Amino acid sequence: MEQEVKKINSVYFDDKTEEVLSSLEKTRAEFWNLDRECANFLNTLIKINNSKNVLEIGTSNGYSGIWILEALKETKGKFTTIEFWEKRQSVARKNFALCVPEVFCEPKIGSAVVVLEDILEEIQKNKRQKFDFVFIDANKKEYIEYFKLVDKMLIDGGVILADNILSHYEKVKDYIETLFNNPEYQSQILDFGTGMMLSRKTKKACV
Repeated sequence: MEQEVKKINSVYFDDKTEEVLSSLEKTRAEFWNLDRECANFLNTLIKINNSKNVLEIGTSNGYSGIWILEALKETKGKFTTIEFWEKRQSVARKNFALCVPEVFCEPKIGSAVVVLEDILEEIQKNKRQKFDFVFIDANKKEYIEYFKLVDKMLIDGGVILADNILSHYEKVKDYIETLFNNPEYQSQILDFGTGMMLSRKTKKACV
C-alpha cells in the first residue's frame, strides 16, 4: 500500500491572515488565483533567493500578493504590483493592509505593458532600482511583451516565475520558446498547479 505523502508544509499565518486566505481560496476559479501549493512555492522561492525588490504582474484580489508580502517581511524587501482592474486591486489593497501592513507595497493600476514601460523609464533615469524577482500572472497573450520589458529591468541573477504555463500553453508558447532559446536565461517548466516556468537571468553570455 502506497503511503500518502503530505505535499506541502506551508507558512504558518496568524488567524486573521489565514481567514483572509481561506476566503480568497473559495473564489479561486473566478479570480484565477494560485492554489496553495504554488503560492507556498512562490513564497519559499523569494526567501531562498533573498529577494528584496519584487514585481508582480497581475494583482487580482491579492491572494498571491499576501504570500509575496509574507516572504518580503522576512527578507526585508519591498513590493510593486500591477493590475488592470481597479475594482480587483482595491480588494487586494485592503487585504494587504489587513494581513501584512508592515511591508512596503506600491500598487499600480493600468495596462501592464504601459505601466511596465513607465517603470522601465524610471529605472533608466535612475529614479528606481531594478528588480530581483518578477512574478507574471496576467494576460497570457501578453507574456512575451512583459518579458521584453522585464528583461531590461531585472538584475543579473534575478528570477522570473510565470504561472499558467501548461493550462494556457498555446497562448504563452512564444514566451516559453523565447526563454528556452535565450542564452542569458536558465529555465525550467514546473509541472504542478496550472504549470509554472522558472527562469533565472545569468550573466551575459560570452561572445
